[in-house]
Amino acid sequence: MRRPRRLSPVSTTSPPAPATAGSPAVPGPVAGHEAIRLQLRSWPEVEAYLERCKGVIVPLGSTEQHGPTGAIGTDALTAEAVALEVGRRTGVLVTPAQAFGMAEHHLAFPGTISLQPATLLAVLHDVVLSLARHGFQRIFVINGHGGNIATARAAFAQAYSTAAARGLPHATELRCRLANWFMAGPVMRQARELYGDREGHHATPSEIALTLHLEPSLIALQRPLPEAAPAGPIHGPEDFRRRHPDGRMGSDPFLATAAHGAAILDQAASALTADLEAFLSDGEPAD
Repeated sequence: MRRPRRLSPVSTTSPPAPATAGSPAVPGPVAGHEAIRLQLRSWPEVEAYLERCKGVIVPLGSTEQHGPTGAIGTDALTAEAVALEVGRRTGVLVTPAQAFGMAEHHLAFPGTISLQPATLLAVLHDVVLSLARHGFQRIFVINGHGGNIATARAAFAQAYSTAAARGLPHATELRCRLANWFMAGPVMRQARELYGDREGHHATPSEIALTLHLEPSLIALQRPLPEAAPAGPIHGPEDFRRRHPDGRMGSDPFLATAAHGAAILDQAASALTADLEAFLSDGEPAD
């Protein structure tokens, strides 16, 4: 994740058509994650679900370097974990995670797998259109990577246009929303309290803490690191590695603990649960 500057967690840009009456309902909490994982449901179960709820959660991450001690899958792991917890609290279905994102600027570090912006746009566009064809009307994308934001919003705009052009039955009711868990107000406040300026902008202790909570095997890999170069403009993967040789941008991930991660997961899920409930009730704008 590279944390963008001066962006809100979600956009206030509305799609082309106004919302209609009869907003999608929130099913309600479930006992465990298994009940809301789309890949574990049958098609008749999904068909029955659509009779009572038109919302769905799509986790979006990235597969990219996160410094010398951070997991390459950090952005996908964290986005999926937050999505599953939001799904558990609301009963809204969660799709499989899209683990590859727009990470071109990290390609000078081995292990990074990137989609070009046009490729990611096409993937997200097709995901939205597939879901819309079945009758899903509220697509809530929980994102774990700042580099995905611009492309995701472009994909939503294209999906609205395509849905209308194809004459999908509920094209005018289709809404997409991008929720960046790492930019939720409570998460950012907690990060400032715990880490101050050493939170940085990439391979941050807040996101690393969440991975330590999710995957305890990662705890043994953590170690003190020299001070990281501060964030600044970058121009491609080689320039990124030249400016930030170990992959971090002003961050100190050694400050992270699994206990911090558990608290951050709860804060992110609480904030995004409220956001999703408002979105499903048409109380919040779409992207």
